[in-house]
Amino acid sequence: MSARARAAIAGIGATVFSKDSGRSELRLAAEAVRAALADAGLTPADVDGLVTFTMDTSPEITVAQACGMGELSFFSRVHYGGGAACATVGQAAMAVATGAAEVVVCYRAFNERSGRRFGSGVRHREPTAEGAALGWVMPAGLLTPASWVAMAARRYLHVHGLTPEAFGPVAVTARRHAAVNPAAHFHGRPITLADHAASRWIAEPLRLLDCCQETDGGQALVVTTLDRARGLPRPPAVIAAAAQGAGRAQEQMTGFHRGDLTGLPEAEAVARRLWATTGLGPQDIDVGILYDHFTPFVLMQLEAYGFCGPGDAAAFVAEERLPLNTHGGQLGEAYLHGMNGIAEAVRQLRGTSVNQVAGAERVLVTAGTGVPTSGLVLTADT
Repeated sequence: MSARARAAIAGIGATVFSKDSGRSELRLAAEAVRAALADAGLTPADVDGLVTFTMDTSPEITVAQACGMGELSFFSRVHYGGGAACATVGQAAMAVATGAAEVVVCYRAFNERSGRRFGSGVRHREPTAEGAALGWVMPAGLLTPASWVAMAARRYLHVHGLTPEAFGPVAVTARRHAAVNPAAHFHGRPITLADHAASRWIAEPLRLLDCCQETDGGQALVVTTLDRARGLPRPPAVIAAAAQGAGRAQEQMTGFHRGDLTGLPEAEAVARRLWATTGLGPQDIDVGILYDHFTPFVLMQLEAYGFCGPGDAAAFVAEERLPLNTHGGQLGEAYLHGMNGIAEAVRQLRGTSVNQVAGAERVLVTAGTGVPTSGLVLTADT
């Protein structure tokens, strides 16, 4: 879909990112939503739409009650974990572009560290189609996202003649940016390539520093019409394009049978839509905010979106050819299923990032990889 010149992100807000929030997930959601509305210069009474993830535990109507909102004319949820991040903004943009709503808030909030931990493994799975798919890999000991990604990462290294050190520049870049970001968990704690190489194995070829954090917190984004956004206090981040994509024979991070494990067909599908909709290409992007739950998939995304050729992404990152994850990413700032990355893209376009890229006018944002996914191209209002 295209919302060019019709929808924009007008407000961003977040809670503190922590390892033990001491608050309910509903309270985290309400705090983030209120912060985003205040940033946009709006009130709960202005909101008539809400979008979140199917995985979120705070229903739209409950968040509306907690925040003091009135009637809702649009509410929606997007599936597939982190793959939903950019799609929530896409849903909101479609709603305001078609007149289904005028002010839509996208949110995600969880106690992912203190409450339940994705990295602890799959202990129980309801008898669903998705659960059945995991039955092909769980008996072999592949119980965690890290173990699923490790299979694809091993194949990627083998095909391109690389070693696990190829993932190091991604981790180092994220931590360098996080080190100067006061909101980041790893504020003041950069790492070196040697640190990366010395970190312990999690699931070979993934080391500890190849894996994102687990975080308690919430993030919200306010989407409205571009015309209305222009009258609000903050410069609007124009939603130039939004897209979703699922590859042929797609599964949730376990599609080991789909032929080539060294690529991300779902990301390629999103890339084609974004570039076709905007008329832009990789060469036009000023900042990349790429979903970084695991470092190998950052490399594969760069290749899927056409920034470099197959097997060339490690050198691309090492040579700093594109500013990446200037907030520190999920490796360095916080793991909020990619929503905090969208907020960083907005800051770059406003000129308020702690790692500001001079003249940033076009930002690519991606969502979860290995799963059905989504992406955005956000631009300055020029």
